[in-house]
Amino acid sequence: MSLTATAKAGPRPSGTGPGPDDGRVAALRRTWRKASPYAYIAPFFTLFLAFGLFPLLYTAFVSLYRVELQTSGEMEWRGIANYTALFTDEYFWISLRNTFTIGVLSTVPQLAMALGLAHLLNYKLRGRTFIRTAILLPYATSVAAATLVFAQLFGRDFGLINYVIGLVGFDPVDWQTGTVASQIAVSSIVVWRWTGYNALIYLAGMQSIPHELYEAAEMDGASRWRQFLHVTLPGLRPTIVFTVIISTIGATQLFGEPLLFEGSISGGISHQYQTLGLYMYEQGWGFFHLGRAAAIAWVMFVLIVVLVGANALLVRRRARKEAGR
Repeated sequence: MSLTATAKAGPRPSGTGPGPDDGRVAALRRTWRKASPYAYIAPFFTLFLAFGLFPLLYTAFVSLYRVELQTSGEMEWRGIANYTALFTDEYFWISLRNTFTIGVLSTVPQLAMALGLAHLLNYKLRGRTFIRTAILLPYATSVAAATLVFAQLFGRDFGLINYVIGLVGFDPVDWQTGTVASQIAVSSIVVWRWTGYNALIYLAGMQSIPHELYEAAEMDGASRWRQFLHVTLPGLRPTIVFTVIISTIGATQLFGEPLLFEGSISGGISHQYQTLGLYMYEQGWGFFHLGRAAAIAWVMFVLIVVLVGANALLVRRRARKEAGR
């Protein structure tokens, strides 16, 4: 039948059922409704597989071989020899200890100061917008620029920190040679860069706490300190757990600050502030042992998983105890 004849036939009678074309269109629409969520998230998973999962699995594969940077195409099977050599290296344990101590020295003061700043900013202050922007500026500053400035501040002969210490009456400190002093100096860079960032996260969490809880506590005669202990901290518990986990991951992967503090991949003349990230860089690009560097990367990954899992377990156990009261 021609198109003209079809047009003259007029619309389909009301009693006639849907045609085959209508059924195919409906089927396509149902298929698209089911597949569209996966199409929307496909770019993320594609990038994750290409730049997240594949490098992780390939690093595990390389860690089982002897691979040198100069001849990266030649691979010699070693099994777990890279890991056994790693665990018998004293500098690995030194870097692991330094990672833990620098992590504690940077994370605890950082989160405590961030919590205090957020508590102050949660009240009505003049210039709150300016203060919020100002405390975020260190986070936006380049790690290289910040570390170079702090390296000058902690200079042994002409540093501002030793100058102030001398005014008080103490002898100058060799911040780049001493173990404790150098770790404090590196930790101070981390504290300076990340305190404002965590403060804004805490501030966002505080502003999500219902104001009626504070009004009820004030009517019961609770001081601001008691309101902070019994209203703010319980309401911020999920946010605090989040910042602790993120700070733990960041401390385990600490690399830029110790590398640029003195410009040495060994973390000082006696490895006094060499972290696991710096130790991995030294093995891979200093000694050209890519297989051992890959083994260090996987040890760091397992360490992060264990620390985050232990933290989550402690939080869940405490939540169960409080729920049972």
